[in-house]
Amino acid sequence: MLYSVNFEQNFSIVTLIKSISGIRGTIGGKPGEALTPVDAVKFAAAFGTWVKARGGKKIIIGRDARPSGEMVSQLVSATLQGLGLNVIDLGLSTTPTVEIAVPLEKAGGGIILTASHNPVQWNALKLLNEKGEFISAEDGAVVLHLAQQDSFSFAPVNQLGSYTQNDAYIQKHINMILKYKLVDKRAIQNAKFKIAIDAVNSTGGIAVPMLLKALGVKKIVPLYCDPNGKFPHNPEPLPEHLKKITSVVKKQKCDLGIVVDPDVDRLALIQEDGKPFGEEYTLVAVADYILKKKKGNTVSNLSSTRALRDVTELAGGQYHAAAVGEVNVVNKMKAVKAVIGGEGNGGVIVPDFHYGRDALMGIALFLSHLAKSKMKASELRKSYPAYFISKNKIELTPKINVDSVLEKVKAKYTLENINTIDGVKIDFEKEKEWVHLRKSNTEPIIRIYAESQNEKKAGQLAQRIIADIQEIIQ
Repeated sequence: MLYSVNFEQNFSIVTLIKSISGIRGTIGGKPGEALTPVDAVKFAAAFGTWVKARGGKKIIIGRDARPSGEMVSQLVSATLQGLGLNVIDLGLSTTPTVEIAVPLEKAGGGIILTASHNPVQWNALKLLNEKGEFISAEDGAVVLHLAQQDSFSFAPVNQLGSYTQNDAYIQKHINMILKYKLVDKRAIQNAKFKIAIDAVNSTGGIAVPMLLKALGVKKIVPLYCDPNGKFPHNPEPLPEHLKKITSVVKKQKCDLGIVVDPDVDRLALIQEDGKPFGEEYTLVAVADYILKKKKGNTVSNLSSTRALRDVTELAGGQYHAAAVGEVNVVNKMKAVKAVIGGEGNGGVIVPDFHYGRDALMGIALFLSHLAKSKMKASELRKSYPAYFISKNKIELTPKINVDSVLEKVKAKYTLENINTIDGVKIDFEKEKEWVHLRKSNTEPIIRIYAESQNEKKAGQLAQRIIADIQEIIQ
């Protein structure tokens, strides 16, 4: 359940967000206030300059299917060429595919043109280092400084970079998945699954059917798989946005429904009974499968379900929490040598494949697990600890001192287990409940997530903290 608490009705939404991980904004408007061609060029120039300073000579780019993608891609490509960098354009692609391509092509970095789960009017430049991983906070700060200072110099005419297109990488990505040791194509093929797909008319409409066919799935029901960028519903794969596929799965007696976001790094699943498997439980199920094959540690962010911890400890491993954000999860995974990790938004990271959220790999591993378990999706889901998360938000205004609010909330609950690596997380260990408060990195809001073993209690816990915040502000 999602609550929005408005403290000022005339709140103005920021439409250009510059952060250490890239630049995100709505298309159109004035430079500096939205993601205009001027902003795209400036930020691409700053990133290209950073890549060159590290000895890079080549950059991989790829995009999702949103309507502004081709325009932004042309601007970015030309800018990078103008710096003297060679551009390899994967065209319509996925975020994990670009991440894989960067090291394979020995590139100095990559740019993914996608606003992920944001609506169609948004787009973004998401930045990768030479490993195909999102750049660090320190490197992101350097790129931001270069953009702010216009600290870039373009190449003379005889030193301009080249531009080539390569549309073979989605197939390469799939071929690599098929070779991964824990992907069991034979089991999937023998299960004779019937699977529906909602790819929100973006690049998942290309990649997911290709993957399923390669895995031996013959009965595929495509839904919104035309990569024309016309999102048929809000592209964030939450249950309230997935009414059509839940209906299709049930009516057509599918074994599973697969839902991906526009850039295919988040995976949500629909059970055969038409009910959501639970975006939080995508990672739990894949982790359970992997932990059955090899013992090890796991990582998710602070806002993810406790079920991963339960499954990990049952398998003899140790669970670790990271700050929200893929780069933070990856850093923690490396530090603790995790065998699987990710985020509760449907993001699955398989470290010995690559350090990035990968819905395609998530699909292959989940189907392997489902096929070998010989259970229905609903039965598999019931085999895991039941937790419920209440997701809430409070819109920010200039009058709210967020850091002060968080400090006062923390002070009120000092007797509980407090984690402050990312906002404030209060763990009520005895009740197996927690609440996490943090500023969003991509939207002007405070997120308040609460989890309990009872849906009603999760909502009540969230409302209790919201009431605390309201009292502090007043």
